[in-house]
Amino acid sequence: MTGSRKRRSFNRLVLGVVVLVVLVGALLVDAYASAAFHPDHTAGVGRRSTVPDTVTNGGPVVDTRNGLVRTYRMPVKTIALTFDDGPDPWWTPRVMEVLRRYRVHATFFVVGTRVAQHPGVVGELARDGHEIGVHSFTHPHLDRLPQWRRKLEYSQAQLAVVHATGRKSALLRLPYTSGPGAIDDARWGLIHEAGELGYLTVLADTDSQDWRGAGADAIVRAATPQGDWGSIVVMHDAGGDRAQTLAALDRFIPLMRSRGYTFTTVSEGLTRAFAGQSVVVDAPATLVDQRRSLALVTAVSLAGWVVAAISVLLLVVGALTVARTVALFLLAGRHARRRRARDWRWGPPVELPVSVIVPAYNEKEGIEAAVRSLAGGDHPGGIEVVVVDDGSTDGTAALVEALGLPNVRVARIPNGGKPNALNVGVDLSSHDIVVMVDGDTVFEPGAVRHLVQPFADPSVGAVAGNVKVGNRRSVVARWQHIEYVIGFNLDRRLYDVLRCMPTIPGAIGAFRREALLTIGGISHDTLAEDTDATMAVCRAGWRVVYEERARAWTEVPSTLRQLWLQRYRWSYGTMQAMWKHRRSLVDRGPSGRFGRLGLPFIALFGIALPLLAPVVDLLFVYGLFQPSRLVTTGLWLAMLAMQFLTAVVAFRLDRERLRPLWVLPLQQFVYRQLTYLVLIQSFGTALTGARLRWHKLHRAGSAGTGMTGAATGAGGVRSAPGRHRGGVAVVTRRAS
Repeated sequence: MTGSRKRRSFNRLVLGVVVLVVLVGALLVDAYASAAFHPDHTAGVGRRSTVPDTVTNGGPVVDTRNGLVRTYRMPVKTIALTFDDGPDPWWTPRVMEVLRRYRVHATFFVVGTRVAQHPGVVGELARDGHEIGVHSFTHPHLDRLPQWRRKLEYSQAQLAVVHATGRKSALLRLPYTSGPGAIDDARWGLIHEAGELGYLTVLADTDSQDWRGAGADAIVRAATPQGDWGSIVVMHDAGGDRAQTLAALDRFIPLMRSRGYTFTTVSEGLTRAFAGQSVVVDAPATLVDQRRSLALVTAVSLAGWVVAAISVLLLVVGALTVARTVALFLLAGRHARRRRARDWRWGPPVELPVSVIVPAYNEKEGIEAAVRSLAGGDHPGGIEVVVVDDGSTDGTAALVEALGLPNVRVARIPNGGKPNALNVGVDLSSHDIVVMVDGDTVFEPGAVRHLVQPFADPSVGAVAGNVKVGNRRSVVARWQHIEYVIGFNLDRRLYDVLRCMPTIPGAIGAFRREALLTIGGISHDTLAEDTDATMAVCRAGWRVVYEERARAWTEVPSTLRQLWLQRYRWSYGTMQAMWKHRRSLVDRGPSGRFGRLGLPFIALFGIALPLLAPVVDLLFVYGLFQPSRLVTTGLWLAMLAMQFLTAVVAFRLDRERLRPLWVLPLQQFVYRQLTYLVLIQSFGTALTGARLRWHKLHRAGSAGTGMTGAATGAGGVRSAPGRHRGGVAVVTRRAS
């Protein structure tokens, strides 16, 4: 691979990783910003060994700025209405409407994350003359956080307020605090620290207890000050259904006014207490503050949009998963029952001679076992094996010739790629039924015989065989074994019933020569020549079917790097084939039928579903940071259970042992993410129009290690002499 190609490949990989990191980061930001909290009233009171009596017995406004400790109360018959935990996009505007109706201004202590999510609501509060105070960014138990986190809570909340109002507030209400009498040593330390940061701590001496949900009458009684005392009354404009709070306000304000009370904000009440001396509790934000606030709110907003989009995608993934599961259960089961019925026949037994084409490029590790298994098949019509050595440099052709099998021929050609080798093999083959086999594949003795039986039906132009994973010892190979059974073989049953088979596997597939001539042979246009050819055969009006009894064992990549290279080629090649055959979407006849049925199936279940499947895992991680983590975990386990059920059905239909399924949960977190990144890289390659090279995978010759009861000998096989077709510049030699 040239340096520029390596850079492009690396850049596409980096792009996929960046996309995944951005998604995870957005989920974490949204989880942080959307963390639910308990109402303030749930806090208890601890020891008070360091709290001054002047504070516990003083007023609800505590000023520890400038190293001094002072407390203040509202003037007589003065009520400062305060609202905590907002803004709420529904309830805060309705609280505003009530206050506007009675021309009352209040102080709203806002949570920074909610301000970042609904800055317009806070902006309207400020324009209406209401006062804005800080109530932290995420409403945590501040005494349980390190000092740097507490400062971050204050500064981030302040930035959110700056973005909404253009001003910085000096008013602070600590989460989980009530009146001066509830100040313990831990809270006193927080109040002292807040004063050092320039904040004026505002508590409450009257709690409306609207969080209890006891009704409007109870709220009014709890909010009414004793005697003629002035009071800071705490209510809530968020955190739940605030209908009772609204009803109580509608009664409380006229009632208190009838008793001679006036309503004011905290700062106006302090101004009155100081005999008209103005108390400044906010200041204009600097340009730096405004820029930082914009960055913070943008991050929170983008995270919210990403989560909303992912939530929609989750519904799409769920719908696709359910649809695929239902379709597989109904159609794949129907396919298996029909094909295994005692009276099922394709027609009269097919005993015509068969030509097997084996394109081979540096296949020394497995070519001998592959050729022996092919030449020793028990097909009664005879098997001719044509090995096309595509410019191998490892002695592949010599190894085949040394076998001395009478029904095996070797053709040596300059390296021209797999499609060219297949076309040369077809041209050199002697018979009208052509089987195409990868050079690392080992056939069971009856594989060829079973594979060609569907040709008894004259409408069948090609047959897909049953590919099994031979080297199942590594975890990576076991993952692929599961994928082959569930994602390939089970899907082929579905496609067979719907008559829109998109791919005949390169490891084991059979074609009528007439069908290959109809489509002009194997094309070089894509990297997925098997998919390209199968689509072309379908569009030409031939039927493509799946024969589960024709079993071949292949060697799959045993490392993640090799797997990546293989799947990258497969994914990109499939996208190329879909694009090449896109006109079938508007065609009529068989081509149009395939285009309007087969292509959407591939797009939805072969590309969209694997590409979106990691959304489930991302939201699972996201849900672990939410109060509903048990629900999230339950939904993820339900999705896993659905996949496990599908796997069990697929393994039973394929008559496989269930033991490998123990790696299925791990597959969700590793293999699925790899598939996602491969698709991202393939999609990026497709968009840029880059040409991807064919990557030769390392083979160990272990395709047949998992095969049970499969003979690889060559005895008792009829030799079918071939004939040389003109116009092909090759050197052929019968193995001797």
